Amino acid sequence: MEENTINKILPYYSGKRILVTGAGGYLAWNLVNSLKNASCTIIRLSRNGDLPAVDGKAKVIDVCGNISEIEIWDKVVDDIDIIFHFAAQTSVPAADKNPVEDFRINVLPMLNMLQMCRDKKVKPIIVFAGTVTEAGITKALPVNENCEDHPITVYDLHKLMAENYLKFYCGLGTVKSVTLRLSNVYGPGPRSSSSDRGIMNMMMRKALNGEALTIFGKGDCLRDYVFIDDVISAFLVSPVNIEKLNGRHFVIGSGKGYTISEAVRLIAEQAELMLKKRVEMKHIIPPSEQPAIDSRNFVADVKQFSQAAGWQSCYSLSGGIKITLDFFNKKSD
Repeated sequence: MEENTINKILPYYSGKRILVTGAGGYLAWNLVNSLKNASCTIIRLSRNGDLPAVDGKAKVIDVCGNISEIEIWDKVVDDIDIIFHFAAQTSVPAADKNPVEDFRINVLPMLNMLQMCRDKKVKPIIVFAGTVTEAGITKALPVNENCEDHPITVYDLHKLMAENYLKFYCGLGTVKSVTLRLSNVYGPGPRSSSSDRGIMNMMMRKALNGEALTIFGKGDCLRDYVFIDDVISAFLVSPVNIEKLNGRHFVIGSGKGYTISEAVRLIAEQAELMLKKRVEMKHIIPPSEQPAIDSRNFVADVKQFSQAAGWQSCYSLSGGIKITLDFFNKKSD
C-alpha cells in the first residue's frame, strides 16, 4: 500500500485488538505487514501456528487452532475490536468434490464465530473476504452490488451462505460487518494454497523461471485484475467507515477489464524487459473438467464502495505486474 495511505489509516488502529484468521495465507500476510507499525495488538489465528516473525510496533500473538470448532472462538474473541476473516478453502474443484468438507471450512466457522460473539456479548467489526463469483455468470458489465446472486459452484454457494449469516447476525445487532467481494487479486506475497487461485502470480513465477506461459483456448474472457495493495487498503478503510458500510457487501476490483490473453501478454512483455530474453506464450486446449465459472466475463463497478469509504484503485495492471515481478525476482536471488 502507498505510504501516505498507510499513514492516514494507522492512527485509527492504535490501541485496537485485531483478530486475523487464515493468518498463514496471502491476504493475511499482506494485511499484517501493512498494520505492523500501528500500536495495536494483532492476534494471528492459523491452522499450524508456524508463521513468519513480524518486525514492527504491533504486538503480535499467534494462536493455533481449528476454526471449524467452536472452542477456538471461545479463546480468541474476548475484547476483540476488529476481525479480518480471511480463513477459507479456496479451491473450486475441491469444494465440488467434497461439499460437506467445504461447508465445514467455509460456512461453519462463520456461524461459530458469530454465535460466540453473541453468547459473549462481544461486538467486533467483522470484515469478510468474499468473492465476485458469488454472483455467478453475470449478464451485463460492469458488475455492481445490485446484481442478483446466482452462484453456480459449491464454493461460491458456501461463500454466499457465510456472507448471509454475517448479514443476518449484523441485522440482529450482534456485530457490525461488511463483506468485500474480491475480483482477481495479484501482487507480492506467499503462494496460494490452491492451484486454481493466484493464477497471475503463478504466471509471473513461470516467466521468471523461463517457462512458457499457457493460456486455455483463445483467452478472450474478460477479467478485472486488482493489485494486492489496493485490496488491503480496501480492507483497512472498511472499519474506519463501518457506519456507512455496515450490513452490506461491496464489489472490489480495479474497474478495468482485460482479456486473459492481454494480461498474460503484459506479464510476458514485462518479464522480457527484466530478463532480457523472450518469454513464450502458448494457447492450449482447456481441460474437459474446466468449471463453467471460468468462462465468465467480469469487470467491477466500484462506485458504491468508493463513495462510501473514500477508496479508489491506484495501481495500473502494467504497474502492478512490474512491482510483483521485481518482488519475486528479488525473492529468488
